[in-house]
Amino acid sequence: MQHQFRTPEGPVEVTVAKQGDVWHLGEHRATVEPDGRLRIQLASGGSALATVAKVDDTWWIHFEGHTFCLERIEPGASQSGEEGGLTAPMPGKVLDVLVQVGQIVEAGQTLMILEAMKMEHRILASTSGHITGIHFTAGEQVQQGSVLLEMTEDED
Repeated sequence: MQHQFRTPEGPVEVTVAKQGDVWHLGEHRATVEPDGRLRIQLASGGSALATVAKVDDTWWIHFEGHTFCLERIEPGASQSGEEGGLTAPMPGKVLDVLVQVGQIVEAGQTLMILEAMKMEHRILASTSGHITGIHFTAGEQVQQGSVLLEMTEDED
């Protein structure tokens, strides 16, 4: 499964899959040590230990003397190419709409919460702006790709 993370250097996409006790992280593999640290088997052949902590949607990774901060970009978060539309990442049910038409929102603000595959998915504003349309209410079912909300970006 592809996951996107926001880093200070820009977005990063990582393929993550689990097979038995082994996690596949892109071209690297990881196993959990008895003390909870990850043993990363690098594609180059070496291995190293990493300490990982998750706080909300942010992963803190201490690896080879460096600390990395990765913020998960939730599926369905608006991307600049979507022309202000925010779409459902998969079929599901709207649990809550947290904004109103005309409301000013900040980048990263949760706009709507969906339930899909027994998990909650937050729909986030990728930029600051204001809400121009809401197409579903709490309790309604949505199909993958349905435009949930519309917003216009603030001009700087």
